[in-house]
Amino acid sequence: MEYLITIGQLMLSLSILIVLHEMGHFFPARWFGARVEKFYLFFDPYFELFKIKKGETEYGIGWLPLGGYVKISGMIDESMDKEQMKQPPQPWEFRSKPAWQRLIIMLGGVTVNFILGFLIYAMVLFVWGEEYLPNTNVEYGIHADSLGLEMGLQNGDKVLSVNDKPMTKFSDRFVLTEIVFNEARKMTVERNGNDLTLPIDEKWTSELTSYKNKNKRLFNTRLPFVIAEVPEEGESPGRKAGIKVEDKIVAVNGQPTPFYDQFMAIAKQNKGKNITVTLERNNQKIDLPVTLTKDGTIGLYRQNFTHFYKTERQDYTLFESFPAGIKKGWNFLASQFKAYGQMFKGNIKVTESLGGFGSIGSLFGKEWIWERFWELTAALSLILAFMNLLPIPALDGGHVMFLLYEVISGRKPSDRFMEIATVIGFVIVIALVLMANGLDLLRWLGFFK
Repeated sequence: MEYLITIGQLMLSLSILIVLHEMGHFFPARWFGARVEKFYLFFDPYFELFKIKKGETEYGIGWLPLGGYVKISGMIDESMDKEQMKQPPQPWEFRSKPAWQRLIIMLGGVTVNFILGFLIYAMVLFVWGEEYLPNTNVEYGIHADSLGLEMGLQNGDKVLSVNDKPMTKFSDRFVLTEIVFNEARKMTVERNGNDLTLPIDEKWTSELTSYKNKNKRLFNTRLPFVIAEVPEEGESPGRKAGIKVEDKIVAVNGQPTPFYDQFMAIAKQNKGKNITVTLERNNQKIDLPVTLTKDGTIGLYRQNFTHFYKTERQDYTLFESFPAGIKKGWNFLASQFKAYGQMFKGNIKVTESLGGFGSIGSLFGKEWIWERFWELTAALSLILAFMNLLPIPALDGGHVMFLLYEVISGRKPSDRFMEIATVIGFVIVIALVLMANGLDLLRWLGFFK
């Protein structure tokens, strides 16, 4: 069921983006008097799942979810309708329209996707706002995960800045972004009351973008171990020992453990063994014997960071959301440009960062959370716009490239040239799609760890 939720989100998001992208071609074509023969969501080689004819246009849904298309009369596209191109040009055909009209038709799809991406970001901010944890509120510092420890961080550190850029909102993604996209080479932390500068090796650009580290964090908030929930049923050693909600565990076997990470470090050394837990309850300390599970846990749920730290929320009026949404979308695009730049430099491996539908789908998660759904849809819309602008024949950017050549030189590329260029471009696009999804398959089979 969880996977169906993930697939459902991916399919809905792509369907929205594809239909609106193709509308960006459809309406300008109709406005300029060009005949649109087909409007399809997904591709339909050999057969389609659904079709209906209205006026001069056939609307349908294909079975191959790799995109969508509009077939405009007199245009050399992925349909490769050579017979039509052998006939004399007709007034309703794409090839009969002035170059500037053809250029607007071809730019319509990416224009819609750019506007849509910025608009969705704006609406997300308007509806949900932005909740964040001010870095100054993080009293206990960080709990460094394995990557953070390897980088030189320690539990209890307070991250102040990366490359002298202050971290105002607590997030390990801020540190990752500065390292990967802005090539940060130093980080300032407060440790034991003193400011300390940690060097960041250049290897971290590729390490943090590797597939094996995809879901790993650098750090999180360091928290005391306060019980949030005690299971009513099941084999919970903590419940059997008499530990209750709001109890605060402060020591194990007489060794102080004011923080959760300290408790877990000792617990992992005593898997399945009997330990003595010291906890605070109503300003009193109580010692309780507990038998740990074979995994070194006590089977209780702890309070998260919102129990200890106050978050803040920035709300946006409708008018405030538009410039904020454009800024957020532009920052996302800028990070993508920087990522591609790092790939060309060899700092980010293409095989590690490139992914297909599996990788994209995993971003949506196994729960349907509308805020996350629309955030990802906005990001995908901007990526779709950018990728379609690439000067590859068969993509919008390829058509735009040849149209700009025609406008500047006054010479129109021959139909034969366009046929060959479209075939080459289509092969390139299919190869990229196969490579991206092939990498997902190889990862699933365990070839990349």
